[in-house]
Amino acid sequence: MPLTRFIEVDGRPIRIYDGLVALPLVRQLTDALLDASFVRSEVARQETAAFRHWAVDIPLETAPQLAIHEPTLTASRDFADCADYRILRCYCNHAAYGDMLFTHTDVQPGQKGLTALWYIAPEWNVEWGGETLFYNSNMDAEVAVSPRPGRLVIFDGAIPHVGRPPNRVCYAPRYTLAFKLVPAIA
Repeated sequence: MPLTRFIEVDGRPIRIYDGLVALPLVRQLTDALLDASFVRSEVARQETAAFRHWAVDIPLETAPQLAIHEPTLTASRDFADCADYRILRCYCNHAAYGDMLFTHTDVQPGQKGLTALWYIAPEWNVEWGGETLFYNSNMDAEVAVSPRPGRLVIFDGAIPHVGRPPNRVCYAPRYTLAFKLVPAIA
């Protein structure tokens, strides 16, 4: 598994992988989502519920058919706290210039879970922004992950984070395909 970077925030792991899937496959994923019915349904936190962002749910029975399914589960085994994870939810986010995205966590306090986030825009320019920022317990940004095409970042869902929307000079959406993972129960 080609691990690009391993980082911790407050002792919680973030792993970044590049090259797990070929770029033509990333383009196929993006092309498949061009006709998807995105809805403004996602809420970062209860107090930001007035600012929903675009997402499309992917049925759990469809997730294993995605070419990124197996690389996601294989990469999740790099986390020492649990050998196997199962998918709780799979969906794709669509962010464009002007969207409001807010800092949040993906698991409740005391729960275990991972988030596997694939950047599936077929191309990206550093000037377009769109980074995912990770914060420590003092809500100070510690890690920025660029949305490179085909990149996978897996992290402890308790780490506060936010995906920033693209900058004004970007006319392409920032697509992220997310798998919410929980420990598999034997």
